[in-house]
Amino acid sequence: MDAEFWLERWREGRTHFHQARITPLLQKYWPTLDVPKGGKVLVPLCGKSLDMVWLAAQGHQVLGAELSQLAVEQFFTENELRPVKHESAYGTHYVAGNIEIVCGDIFKMDAQVLSHCVGVFDRAALVALPDAMRASYVRHVYGQLSPSYRGLLITLDYPQEEMAGPPFSVVDSEVQAIFSDVSPAVIIDRRDILDKEPKFQSAGVSRLDTVVYRLGVQD
Repeated sequence: MDAEFWLERWREGRTHFHQARITPLLQKYWPTLDVPKGGKVLVPLCGKSLDMVWLAAQGHQVLGAELSQLAVEQFFTENELRPVKHESAYGTHYVAGNIEIVCGDIFKMDAQVLSHCVGVFDRAALVALPDAMRASYVRHVYGQLSPSYRGLLITLDYPQEEMAGPPFSVVDSEVQAIFSDVSPAVIIDRRDILDKEPKFQSAGVSRLDTVVYRLGVQD
């Protein structure tokens, strides 16, 4: 799955993965992590997620990573923010207040950027990647975060043979395997959401769970 796949989705407006609300599970569980105020929080493959606005309101410095320039510009326009832009080796940086989004490939980010992140919220990144990319994504991104990082990962668990992703099913055994050399991944919530997801129902999916993991340092 290459960059053009996602860029085309944004150009054509096929962005059902975008939520026009703050993720309730973020609001419920983020306060339990005790990520320090002022700490930098990474939101990988962020799109124009409103979760970044919420995280910034909690007093964090937010760092989003997104391929689509269209998505980035829509985020700032729709939230009535006027970003200052500059270029770097990582892409185009858009900065407004305590929110910064880098329009570029997250695989080009290195420890110089990622090691300053003490928090991470991953709702739409891991499940957007095919299985062949997920382990390298975790090693590259999570393996370069601050050693003391804390975060939340939200995955989907459904019979993959019943519907083609994305979003893909990422079962717990895979999560444990790909995070084993990086940090603990502890399930803190699992719930059936099939009745809330008409796309999955219409595809004939028989079971759909959303799973929340606490990542990084565990108290």
